[in-house]
Amino acid sequence: MERGASGASAGTPPVPGAEGVRGGRVAGGAHGPEHLRALTAIVLDTLADAAPARGGPLPAGGPEAVEQNTRALCSPVLPEEGVGPEAALGDVVRAIAEGAADPADPACVAHLHCPPLAVAAAADLAGAVLNPSMDSWDQAPAAGVIEELTTAALARLVHPAAPAPDALITSGGTESNLVALLLARERAAGGPLRVVTGANAHHSVHRAAWMLGLPAPAVVACDKGRIDPAALDRALTGLAGSPLLVVATAGTTDEGRIDPLPEIARIAERHTAQLHVDAAYGGPLLFSEHLAPRLAGLERAATVTFDLHKLGWQPVAAGVLAVADAGMLAPLSLRADYLNADDDTEAGLPDLLGRSIRTTRRPDALKMAVTFRALGRRGLGALVEHCVRTADEFGRAVDAHPRLRLRPGGIGISTVLFRPAVADALGDEAGDAVVAAVRRTLLAEGRAVLGRAVAEDGDGRSRLWLKATLLHPNAATADLLPLLDLVTAAADRALREASAAEGTEAPETERLSP
Repeated sequence: MERGASGASAGTPPVPGAEGVRGGRVAGGAHGPEHLRALTAIVLDTLADAAPARGGPLPAGGPEAVEQNTRALCSPVLPEEGVGPEAALGDVVRAIAEGAADPADPACVAHLHCPPLAVAAAADLAGAVLNPSMDSWDQAPAAGVIEELTTAALARLVHPAAPAPDALITSGGTESNLVALLLARERAAGGPLRVVTGANAHHSVHRAAWMLGLPAPAVVACDKGRIDPAALDRALTGLAGSPLLVVATAGTTDEGRIDPLPEIARIAERHTAQLHVDAAYGGPLLFSEHLAPRLAGLERAATVTFDLHKLGWQPVAAGVLAVADAGMLAPLSLRADYLNADDDTEAGLPDLLGRSIRTTRRPDALKMAVTFRALGRRGLGALVEHCVRTADEFGRAVDAHPRLRLRPGGIGISTVLFRPAVADALGDEAGDAVVAAVRRTLLAEGRAVLGRAVAEDGDGRSRLWLKATLLHPNAATADLLPLLDLVTAAADRALREASAAEGTEAPETERLSP
């Protein structure tokens, strides 16, 4: 019988093993890293070339230009015959990198969108290569232990005095909030759970209530972007007799505000309401001994959302839900014979299935564990402090600028709201239109990625603001100051264009008094 070089019969598939089927195709195993090394070099070289080619935090030209360039590089995505891994990597990585909104650029500050640390990205590569699925021990033997160590550390960080805290790894704040409401619903007795939250709450709270079949949350008024405790007390009084869940926020998306947690916890306890805190943004303040007191009262919450792809510099996804008592997770328990059969569990195989509402999920704890060990709590705290300090300095620079106005009320964690002073010389609607035009102009030119937020001004009126969310772990204030000139120049252009369209003269710059 004719045999190939490997000794196998011709026309039969090779025996699975170190060489693999059609060798060189898989990333794992004894020879996978060797093949991966060459491909990774293509990725890194392409990334290095793409940033200068992009020339800024965002590609110029807006959606149409990005789509045209991306299609040119990536079409057809499913050709009849493949182009090979080298060409495919070069083209697709080039397309995504040249067309990226790059959070590592100091002018990319619109969202809670962090530049990941290199050590975390490298760890994520290892997770992708080994590809453990975190739903059964025989798919993730060591990864399950790493997740257990990581969640235990995070649970103790959030609930330091609780006798048996625990934490779950999630895909982010939205999933964490959903699971928190699910667990609260399962603990509720005597009627449907009523959720009470602030007008400042993340939209995921309302979506979670809808997905879980709960009544629409009761919305409590806010004062300067934070839940008004008196309004919360009245709302809970009006819902007396129903099982209650209060959802507070530690780090609002638009303003970075932290609700008055100690007072909210006292009110919730008085009304026998459960308390959940969405600290997706603000939770990492706990890494800093200096900043942790801003979250006083957080430890009194039954459940806490905590995100590390914000002020934690992890690649997406890196969400966490901490619980004060591990017993609260019992409703997530599930049996599937092929994953956690009773006799396997009794024989000592760990049960991972009840650690999530998902089945297949990535080993996201791996990159967290590497980062934690690499930097330690003090190192992470120093990075958080840098972002908070830089935001304060940037805010002072805005306040000192003669043609810009800082939103009154102070900086929220690392979020700075401001607007061109020239917009204040117009009516509210026209002024807001200029602010919106400034943002879109800078996006279209690829010069800056600024966010937008509607928030209360010093006179009590709601206005549109430009938003800078500063999450870069080593960008200095000096790196951010060019944003101020970009904004004022774009505001001048927007005002001239608006005046030309209306046939009027542009007004003189005027700053509103806070």
